[in-house]
Amino acid sequence: MIRSIQLAFHACSWEYLVSCRGVGPSWGKAMLKEKIGVVGAGKIGSAILRGVIRAGLARKQQVIASDVSRVLRQSVAKELGIKVTPNNGQVCDFADIVILAVKPQILDPVVKEIAKNLGKAKLLVSVAAGVPLSRIENNLAKGARVVRVMPNIPCVVGAGASCYAGGANANARDLERVGSILNSFGIGLPVEEKYLDAVTGLSGSGPAYVFLFIESLADGGVQVGLSRDVALKLALQTVYGSARMALESGKHLGQLRDEVTSPGGTTIAGLYALEKGGMRGTVMQAVLQATKRSQALGKGES
Repeated sequence: MIRSIQLAFHACSWEYLVSCRGVGPSWGKAMLKEKIGVVGAGKIGSAILRGVIRAGLARKQQVIASDVSRVLRQSVAKELGIKVTPNNGQVCDFADIVILAVKPQILDPVVKEIAKNLGKAKLLVSVAAGVPLSRIENNLAKGARVVRVMPNIPCVVGAGASCYAGGANANARDLERVGSILNSFGIGLPVEEKYLDAVTGLSGSGPAYVFLFIESLADGGVQVGLSRDVALKLALQTVYGSARMALESGKHLGQLRDEVTSPGGTTIAGLYALEKGGMRGTVMQAVLQATKRSQALGKGES
């Protein structure tokens, strides 16, 4: 079933979608001179590796990754043909840009472990959710250059939405390089660090909200008599097509909604049910609560 859905999407791929609006993976951009290392080859780390290589930002020989999992190391090495190691320090010795893609809970000990290898000459990029720049910088040499990034899970299919902020010593070139890397697997937008918790609540957690909406839309189709297979395909394509339409048209979302909504018709009846159920406020509250949780995690709360 999923394969058939993928085939249906093939004709309107992400690359085609974003080419119409100048948003998305930066295929064909100039190659980076710097060598890139990724500490943590899980979903996000491997997505970054995949993005920079497939977008032509770096040659395989310029890239290295480390992970405690032998299985993950072997998987990344086999897929991308890059060097892998269980040694985080080796990654830092090799690379000019070190991307730290580990869970927030183990970030501090990993940063302390690699601090000497990083020094001030290397750029450290952290994708750990909720961990402030100051906390990372406090564990590094004085003057260390750090950039904090908040990606989201669609980066694994080259359609990520990320934001980034520079630390006290990060320079314009550092931010430019990080932007290029993020744009290799989606979009990367610069923001002030104070907004990264909000980014977490919106785009970081947002895919889960969208998955829930798609599932609910499909459930509604089943409730009114459609088969599960047909309902899911229609729900997925409807959300995909709607996002594509919004990106390509450049129209206000309210205008697009009105174009589908006839007086006294089916759509206004459905919208009335959603508004009556408080959908808009509920979604806004979800972003708010996720933002607050990110702030709490950044303060070290469990």
